[in-house]
Amino acid sequence: MTTFRFIHSSDLHLGKRFARYPAEITGRLAEARHAALGNLAEAARGAGAKHVLVAGDVFDTETPSPGVLSQALAAMADDSGIDWWLIPGNHDSLAAEALWDRIFAGAPPNVHVLSSNEPVEVASGVWLLPAPLPRRRPGIDLTEAMDNASTPQGALRIGLAHGPVTQFSEEGEGGDMVIAPDRAVRAGLDYLGLGDWHGQMRIGERTWYSGTPEFTDFRHSGRGACLSVSLAPGQPPEVAPVEIGQFAWRATELALLPGEGPAGALEALLPVPRSARRNHLMKIVATGRASLAEQAALTAAVRLAEPEFGHFELVTDQLATEFDLADLDAIDRAGALRVAAERLAAHAADETQSAKVRKTAEAALNRLYSYLQEEGAE
Repeated sequence: MTTFRFIHSSDLHLGKRFARYPAEITGRLAEARHAALGNLAEAARGAGAKHVLVAGDVFDTETPSPGVLSQALAAMADDSGIDWWLIPGNHDSLAAEALWDRIFAGAPPNVHVLSSNEPVEVASGVWLLPAPLPRRRPGIDLTEAMDNASTPQGALRIGLAHGPVTQFSEEGEGGDMVIAPDRAVRAGLDYLGLGDWHGQMRIGERTWYSGTPEFTDFRHSGRGACLSVSLAPGQPPEVAPVEIGQFAWRATELALLPGEGPAGALEALLPVPRSARRNHLMKIVATGRASLAEQAALTAAVRLAEPEFGHFELVTDQLATEFDLADLDAIDRAGALRVAAERLAAHAADETQSAKVRKTAEAALNRLYSYLQEEGAE
């Protein structure tokens, strides 16, 4: 048997709305998810592969719009030399009967929906053992059926499943559906392709999470990717990440100390070239301590950089304010504003107050300082 090559992907989440982000970027993010289909096909062609295996969550919901569905099928149909093998995940489980009925009715010949756990021969001597989700929370480890799945002697066995290999819920909900991390060994699989976790992860020599081709939030850094996999009988899989994402996501800490230039420290964290920043989503988490003047300078630097990015966030919840007389004098040397500033500074420094009260006082003082500085500059 010759080497069998394929692309392993998952969690396309086509039709995702990105409601928490500003309108300027949501449309671009949604379009990038659709473009991932073409990028996956290109990755397959580049790897000499004729198959793309998608381990669940092709769609973000059980009710994608007719446009999202039709355009997805059209994109997969574009290259008839590439076969797409899809299993339902927790976002688009088989419980969404109307969705899958529409796909069965309209899918092109090279798009295959695996709606049962029956092994399927995808190429000569290569068998796919799917574990489609019948509902959002099946309550069991669906990959257990792979242990006894019958395939011809000497065939390559590839598992395809969607779900966690460890329980992340603090309440322990859904613990029975956790996929056994050693399932590939138990079931004699040459490769087990998993979906659900959006970052790429190697669980064992023969078990991988592919990650999503486009990230959806800041829990993962960098650009989305897929896996190029090569299998040969009796050999461990050769697995290579292929970066295909349009957008780069990055959350990073900006540690500040009084006396340091916050604008320069911020600029050192920003990607170059600047022209590429429109495809970056950046989250800066400021920590440490900074004076009112330094925090105002940081805010000004953020305002200057923000328009260059697809999306930019500054989080200051963990940044403490270093108060000094010069800052208070810059607000006012006497009178009502000075009294208000001193009271806010006292509340912010009072350790008998709750963290929320102290932080609110700091924010109010920073706002007062910034407002007066801006007013003075006009």
